[in-house]
Amino acid sequence: MANILMVVSAADSLTMKDGSKHPTGYWAEEVVVAHRALLEAGHTVDFATPGGIKPTVDKVSLEAGSVGSEERAEDFRTYLDMIDVDLFAPLVLADVDTSAFDAVILPGGHGPMTDLFRDKDLGRILVEANGAGKIIAPFCHGPAGLLSASADDGAFAFAGRRMTVFANSEELGGGTGENTPWLVETALREKGAVVETGPDWSSFVVRDGNLITGQNPQSSEDVAKEVIKALAG
Repeated sequence: MANILMVVSAADSLTMKDGSKHPTGYWAEEVVVAHRALLEAGHTVDFATPGGIKPTVDKVSLEAGSVGSEERAEDFRTYLDMIDVDLFAPLVLADVDTSAFDAVILPGGHGPMTDLFRDKDLGRILVEANGAGKIIAPFCHGPAGLLSASADDGAFAFAGRRMTVFANSEELGGGTGENTPWLVETALREKGAVVETGPDWSSFVVRDGNLITGQNPQSSEDVAKEVIKALAG
């Protein structure tokens, strides 16, 4: 079975366009659904964050109104409590040996827009993983982390690659709205990524070789399934 690195943002806020601080972190559904599916498939999952800081869950992602029902919200809370011992002491991103892992997973929440998009340690890991053909699977706002990866010549390491990400229409229509400091879809396009998007708030997954991306929280399960399929292949 495979060893999987799940890189999670250590940020607990996002500085908005107007300078205000928006509480954030990782999105519960994305971590829970992907982590559970990978474990059930027999794989090992290690968490890593910048500085080895315990990641903060976005409280909105544990509200029934955000996830569809109180039953789902309670399921996410229960699962996060169960894996709290792992979240409490994640690996330090700077210390990660990429060769020890078969895949790198990056769930979202708005946290990656604060730290992961410019984290040099993540950039190193992604470049090494991509060079070795390892599975790289960011989803929702997780693809912001791809922006950290630069080739030896300084160019974006994922330029020309097909991918998806939390769409501008989702961000402006149901995310943080017009006060969002920057749009991940736009940033990836400007760097040379070939971004494809499906219908808002519906599962949409794009695979381009070893790169597997999902558009939104609703894509969490399908991203995990595609990763499991890729690892089996």
